[in-house]
Amino acid sequence: MIDFKLKVADKIEELQLDMNREEIISLIEIPPNAEMGDYAFPVFRFAKVLKKAPNLIAEDFVGKLSNGEYFSKILNVGPYINFYVNNCIQIKEVLEEVVNNKKFGSKSIGEGKNVVVEFSSTNIAKPFHIGHLRSTVIGNSINNILKYQDYNTVSINYLGDYGTQFGMMISAYKKWGSKEQIDKDPINELLNLYVKYNKEASENEALMDEARYWFDRLEKKDEEAVELWQWFKDISLNEFQRVYKLLGVSFDNYNGEAYHSQFMEDVIKELEDKNLLKESDGAMIIDLEKYDLPPVLIKKSNGSSTYITRDIATAIYRKKTYDFYKNNYVVASQQRLHFQQLIAVLTEMGYEWAKDCVHVSFGMVSMKDGAMKTREGKVVFLEDVLNKAIDKTKNIIEERNPNLADKEKVAKEIGVGAIIFQDLFNNRIKDYVFDWDQVLNFDGETGPYVQYANARASTILNKVNFKLMEDVNYNLLKENEEIAIVKLLDNYGNVLESAANKLEPSFVTRYAVELAKAFNRFYNSCPINSAEEDLKNARLLLTYATKVVLTTSLNLLGIAAPEKM
Repeated sequence: MIDFKLKVADKIEELQLDMNREEIISLIEIPPNAEMGDYAFPVFRFAKVLKKAPNLIAEDFVGKLSNGEYFSKILNVGPYINFYVNNCIQIKEVLEEVVNNKKFGSKSIGEGKNVVVEFSSTNIAKPFHIGHLRSTVIGNSINNILKYQDYNTVSINYLGDYGTQFGMMISAYKKWGSKEQIDKDPINELLNLYVKYNKEASENEALMDEARYWFDRLEKKDEEAVELWQWFKDISLNEFQRVYKLLGVSFDNYNGEAYHSQFMEDVIKELEDKNLLKESDGAMIIDLEKYDLPPVLIKKSNGSSTYITRDIATAIYRKKTYDFYKNNYVVASQQRLHFQQLIAVLTEMGYEWAKDCVHVSFGMVSMKDGAMKTREGKVVFLEDVLNKAIDKTKNIIEERNPNLADKEKVAKEIGVGAIIFQDLFNNRIKDYVFDWDQVLNFDGETGPYVQYANARASTILNKVNFKLMEDVNYNLLKENEEIAIVKLLDNYGNVLESAANKLEPSFVTRYAVELAKAFNRFYNSCPINSAEEDLKNARLLLTYATKVVLTTSLNLLGIAAPEKM
């Protein structure tokens, strides 16, 4: 498919400016509105050399350029050279590419590169709550987007299944636990034990010593400790799988902290051999003052390992196993210091690839009634939120379309999709407040709005039993609403490339909303079935192309695209 941005670069090169092609391409912009053209090139930088006002320079440059085959006109608008693409060529190129390319929009920028995406990373024996939603859906979408660009992705759920908290859980269970009660309601019962232990430990320091004792026994493979830990892990994973199934999320492996703990002794030995460890009050630390970071605790005074020691071992294992191009950690922004320290330690160890470990941070989600605190039992279970969304969607369907086939399936796809879409709509680094009034709005910038546009396109195509044709007259697509859709479709590859490079799903989410809006304007302004046959066929093809891209976008976000709503 023709890349019109490169055709703009060709035109600028005709001016024989003192710039290389890469510089030219980097300066090309997309104007804020269509009336100012499809592409713009700023000329501010030439004002000093040419001793002229930028608007006059732009006017001079435009006078030296012919429109050529690919542009309908080239004008100067203030200090910019504005390029208007030849719509006839663009429409034919874009629509034929959608038809012929099964991965329309992919630039295959990841071909031959291995990428690790660690996300969700739930804690065993704790609730899968609304706070886990962000890492899970952001990571899943990033994994989908990278895979679409032909990266070899490895999705990992780095389970929180090790550490002093398991000493607490073992101790709590031995004091107050009931196997029968836990088997009946695993996560609630384990949460109750966790909350009770934290409350008691805040008043009795001896309980924390007991927790540390049991974790030490777990690290030393004590039979009883390992048996209880494995039970907690198994029942937790069974519970978590229900939520992952609802979200449509899966992983290539669940190798968490416990799995990688087997490599810790090798790491500690390597740190000793490289003279990076220092003793501090009986513990072993690494001084990171030269990075302007606090020291890292590698081994506690009682000999127990720490979280970051396991993370160091994990990073080394992943590099050896996957030879990754990037190792992405989709983890909340509160862990920024931890990942700065991790990368600094790996750098100190002499690993040049430390720079390829990336903290993909994100803001927090909160409910209107305040923050959640697991230790105090103040949590909102994610499964409850998803099921509530499904139930609310069922009620909406009963009101709007009670005869809809597969109501249960569609309600799940819309309800769960709405939750995911709201989470992915804003830039991932931003905090947001979960709002039921916004989530299931069919008229706003929401998941149901995009799904409905996609379903409407499906209905139009199915009604006429649409089949792809070879002799479509593209020149008949002349209306502003038609051209607007084509221009959005033409930009899809750039959107997906940016989303992959910046690990930012919101680019896709917001694009999908804009395409859905453009399609609804087209649907309301341009008759399809009542149009003359050739025009009808051209508009049906445009509808088909829109549906392909809406469906692809929803799927990349981890959202289903129902055919009917």
